[in-house]
Amino acid sequence: MNNPYLLLWLEAPLQSWGHDSKFGRRDTLNFPTKSGVLGLVCSALGAGGEQFELLAEFAALTQTVLSFVRCRSNNIGELVKIDREPLLRDFHMVGSGYDDQDPWSSLLIPKTSEGKKAVGGGTKMTYRYYLQDAYFAVLLQVPATRADVIAEALQNPAWDIYLGRKNCVPTDFIYRGRYADEAEAIDHALAIVQDKTLMEDFRVVDGEYPGEVLTLMDVPIQFGEHKLYRDRRVTVVTA
Repeated sequence: MNNPYLLLWLEAPLQSWGHDSKFGRRDTLNFPTKSGVLGLVCSALGAGGEQFELLAEFAALTQTVLSFVRCRSNNIGELVKIDREPLLRDFHMVGSGYDDQDPWSSLLIPKTSEGKKAVGGGTKMTYRYYLQDAYFAVLLQVPATRADVIAEALQNPAWDIYLGRKNCVPTDFIYRGRYADEAEAIDHALAIVQDKTLMEDFRVVDGEYPGEVLTLMDVPIQFGEHKLYRDRRVTVVTA
């Protein structure tokens, strides 16, 4: 039995798809990562913890992303792309304003690995980056034996689903159908954008082809408290 494709539409005022963030700087790629999309799927399924078996089934399957931008008519009636909104940087203070004498409040103040007070206080500054007004169609190949369960979960999620972080709430339906092959799924994705006045900007495909080739550490092996990932080669092809 061939593994089908599910078409996911990801649209929101804010999205964030980190793949190499560390410490106080939380970056985002300009397209959804495979780990982020599978995290969304696990949330819809209500599948917490490490999820070795589920993630192993997805490891060799493909994910293609189509990115879209708004467009307008120029003075001769042709559609042209509108420039993307710049990245939004959000500034956070973690652990600020808590009373270290209160036993419950003190638990929310960052400490050293030994549980002692941090030098200079426990408040930490972090910077978090977001895509603004982004639109993506994700063609996710799924195990045939799980396709129906995942499709149902995306329409009736067990847990809330977000586009990268909890403040990235989707503003349109995510699940857009199950398809026998990728070409059929792409046709339906392109039909969606006709009603939204959007144009394709670029595609991200598995493997190495003419275009910008990237190595991403975004294939999850283990979720949970101690996450593990392996690498994936993708090509960004400009439309």
